[in-house]
Amino acid sequence: MTQNNKRAAIIINPAKPVDVDVRALAAKHCAENGWGEPIWLETTKEDPGVGQAREALEQGADMVIAAGGDGTVRCVAEVLSGGDVPMGLLPFGTGNLLARNLGMDVTDFDGAMAGALAGTERKIDVVRAVRSDPDKEQLFLVMAGVGYDATIMADTNEDLKDKVGWLAYVDAGIRNLPGKPVKATVVIDGKTVVRRGVRSVMIGNCGKVQGGLEIFPDAKVDDGLMDVAVLAPHHGRLGWLSVLAGIIGKGRNKDTSVEYFQGKTVEVTLEHNDDYQLDGDHEGEGKHVRMTIEPAALTLRM
Repeated sequence: MTQNNKRAAIIINPAKPVDVDVRALAAKHCAENGWGEPIWLETTKEDPGVGQAREALEQGADMVIAAGGDGTVRCVAEVLSGGDVPMGLLPFGTGNLLARNLGMDVTDFDGAMAGALAGTERKIDVVRAVRSDPDKEQLFLVMAGVGYDATIMADTNEDLKDKVGWLAYVDAGIRNLPGKPVKATVVIDGKTVVRRGVRSVMIGNCGKVQGGLEIFPDAKVDDGLMDVAVLAPHHGRLGWLSVLAGIIGKGRNKDTSVEYFQGKTVEVTLEHNDDYQLDGDHEGEGKHVRMTIEPAALTLRM
């Protein structure tokens, strides 16, 4: 294939306000790198990226660039995982969790576009999450969670998020601090590691969450392992302080308010329905999910 026939597809979330002319940026970089006219596909509320990514592959795209937030990135990755077509990132979201975990400068759109077309390729792990209530199979790249962390995502004020970014999550976090634990069973690689009341079970493929807080200090996006943090604050007002201390101390103290595990499969069963999130997007409620890591399944170019 001659260089000129190469085409990039750009899947953009039109709802994300950006102060850059993305079409002009894409056209400029494609021309400079000897690529053909880019394929332009917009996401919708009904289809946040999966259909568009399939369409990009049907049109023969050599490269698919996800231009949006973590939700857009996740949907595009769902289609590209396991294939040969690489994914590029133009981070336009509030969290941009994958981009930040990969060390990208999320304000440098020019650099991101150049990297997507002419950068180096690397393979990263993805996690397949299968729920049985409702039956749904999805993929995530950064982190998933049931309980308190997912409640924060469900309760974040969207207007506030547009104004103050990730601080909107802090607001929701504080409002939801009081709450009841849910009885959870966590099975990792076939072995039961937790069976007790918890506030949150978080599963990470990367280390950093909103606001740069590092929840999983040992997580690497290409180590073939998931990192699991179980948060169970002690009763009373100071309970969450012990959780914070546990996170800062990376779970090395003997306090059970934060426990860390690693594994290739993770199964979480709750006594009753609770909030569920993938890569910072609230995905409703559920009480059972099984997650499996797929090592080196996604090719990124950046």
